[in-house]
Amino acid sequence: MFVSVPATSANLGPGFDTLGLAINFRNEIVIKQSRFFSVSTRGEGAENPHIRKNILFMTIFNKQYEILKGHRDNFRFEFNNRIPISRGLGSSSAVITAALTTAFVVAQERYNKRNILNLALEYEPHPDNIAPAVMGGFNVSCVDEGKVYSKRRKIPDYLRAVLVVPNKTISTAKSRTILPNTYKTDEVVYSLSRASFMTALFMTESWDLLKIASKDRLHQTRRMKQMPELFEVQKIALSKGALMSTLSGSGSTFFTLCYVDDAHKIHKALEAKFPKYRVFTKSLDNYGVTSKS
Repeated sequence: MFVSVPATSANLGPGFDTLGLAINFRNEIVIKQSRFFSVSTRGEGAENPHIRKNILFMTIFNKQYEILKGHRDNFRFEFNNRIPISRGLGSSSAVITAALTTAFVVAQERYNKRNILNLALEYEPHPDNIAPAVMGGFNVSCVDEGKVYSKRRKIPDYLRAVLVVPNKTISTAKSRTILPNTYKTDEVVYSLSRASFMTALFMTESWDLLKIASKDRLHQTRRMKQMPELFEVQKIALSKGALMSTLSGSGSTFFTLCYVDDAHKIHKALEAKFPKYRVFTKSLDNYGVTSKS
């Protein structure tokens, strides 16, 4: 049995807690029948005891499996983690999504992605990461009375994501504390108009206007000030032809969307300027969480 889930980039500038897309940067889990429970972890976080044991995954999996089967069983879980942890690429949402999906697969119960998305809301109250993790593609989402409503658009193959992953984190919880309790009306209108405009651009594949639509006055600049070098990342990416360049989630990763023909020069420019950071060029993902029994 096999489950795979993509990385995600949320907010995309002005779409605070509502917009997100999936990146072809996948965590994979192989599940085998076993007389005893065991876990092995390779890749990102394997040196961290808490992550190596995949405590969050196992807690969610055991709860959902017991709901489906009425008891617990032993399995061997083999994790191959590729998504950088605590870097704004949806690693927590990937764990949540994968754990729920794995429970259905192992229990041999058919699952509906919309159901997985709503179950995930119990563990992640904002749908910006969990929606693309489940559905793939670009997603605009909202929550109403405990239910996620979302619309999805596939992303064409001629686009690429260039990711700059710093060697330090920005805590999501901490980064929320630096945001103001109240906003000025013009700040809200500024970002609301651009989030709406960005949604229209993705839905109509009007990529050349994303540079305008990706500006924000609610959270991005405030969060980037915790790591000022991110302003230079954005400046370089845009100067080399990026369609948009935004803080990924709450950071610290910076997400750049570009045409495939521009990806190499953007990648090289960022790699040269920030040799201590990891730079990846990835395709976008249109599948979301996948599984094989």
